[in-house]
Amino acid sequence: MRTKIFAGIAAGAIAAVGLLAPASAATADTAVLSVLHGIPDTPVDVWVNGELTLDDFQPGDLAGPLDLPAGAYEVALTAPDATDDSAPVLGPVSLTLDAGVNYTAVAHLDEAGAPTVTPFVNDTAATAAGEGRLTVRHTAAAPAVDVLAGGTPVIEGLANPDEATLDLPAGTVSASVAAAGTTEPVIGPADVEVQEGVLTIVYAWGSLEDGNLAVAFQTVEGLHSAPDGVNSGTGGQLAQRDASMQMLLIVGGLGLAAAVAASAVIVRARSER
Repeated sequence: MRTKIFAGIAAGAIAAVGLLAPASAATADTAVLSVLHGIPDTPVDVWVNGELTLDDFQPGDLAGPLDLPAGAYEVALTAPDATDDSAPVLGPVSLTLDAGVNYTAVAHLDEAGAPTVTPFVNDTAATAAGEGRLTVRHTAAAPAVDVLAGGTPVIEGLANPDEATLDLPAGTVSASVAAAGTTEPVIGPADVEVQEGVLTIVYAWGSLEDGNLAVAFQTVEGLHSAPDGVNSGTGGQLAQRDASMQMLLIVGGLGLAAAVAASAVIVRARSER
């Protein structure tokens, strides 16, 4: 009887952890990777180490995050429905992913309009209470730009493929992008929400000459400073893991209570004999 009860507790605990375990979390052996397609008018298939990973990947789409073993990867982009990666439209490009790091790889145009791939490291350090983090990345075929908030430059001279990061009070920022040294927007203005404990990444992509400049957004949660949260760097996965551990304790506690109750019944039955 006791063996069955503890076996049930173990099974319940395993089930609880399985249901609540994070889908993607950087560890001592893994990295987290997202992929943004920022090349206009060019649907592609994405191949990693010779294997088809993303099929019919559309411009402006963001894939991931994926939890991957740390190491070197060969990435190639082909025409949709290619049978292999022997005739890439871009690549192969070598990417080295370090354990415990959160990346976004962006396929985009360089300043001259040639396709390229840039791996970015997402800043997942803890933010101060009441603040969020805003990162702006220039991945468009365009000269250097200024980023304006409420019409005032807050980031100046940002060139392709550079980025700039600001920690800001949580709230909504009216942001626009203008040619460096000017205030006439080429993108925006648009409202950007800065959330407490969240990294919001804004990508400018497309081509100024072709008139198809656009923006893409990515968010990474879990940057709260103690005691509100923990820094996982992968969207709050450590917080989810803490929830899993709490659930494990609850399940174990309920199972232990059941075991104690069952034992009491058995002892009472034997004493009545």
